[in-house]
Amino acid sequence: MIDMYAEWIEKYPIVSIEDGLGERDWDGWKKLTDRLGDKVQLVGDDLFVTNPAILQEGIEKGIANAILIKVNQIGTLTETFDAMELAKKHNYTCVVSHRSGETEDSTIADIAVAFNAGQIKTGSMSRTDRIAKYNRLMRIEDELNQRGEAHVAKYLGKKSFYNLYK
Repeated sequence: MIDMYAEWIEKYPIVSIEDGLGERDWDGWKKLTDRLGDKVQLVGDDLFVTNPAILQEGIEKGIANAILIKVNQIGTLTETFDAMELAKKHNYTCVVSHRSGETEDSTIADIAVAFNAGQIKTGSMSRTDRIAKYNRLMRIEDELNQRGEAHVAKYLGKKSFYNLYK
């Protein structure tokens, strides 16, 4: 699998792989990270489950370089924020994500901006629950522009993969 990813990365403009290996395959994740972690974003979703303790173990073992943050996955906002702070402290990218079966609650947009995550995963603009989050991002941008803080919410392009493009 790792060889296949390496081939694809050379052949196609891939910048991110989410859950590239099984959540229990920590040895494989270590090999994947050692081989490709400086070329692409390796996102642990099922691997870390927004859990600071599991993320800490991954950091110590040099596994992945990004974490998918699902606010309602770990249980509390405090634990979610702890996971995000830990990730940022160790130069892991935070990708703030929606969950399947979402509502129109747009809190994840505020969290993504507040933590300067740089990335949000909320799907295509095909359903109202997703559009609500994009609309909230635009309102946040407008609010910051009005306060003269446009730089806070500026889209960074490839620099939003801050663990790869330093």
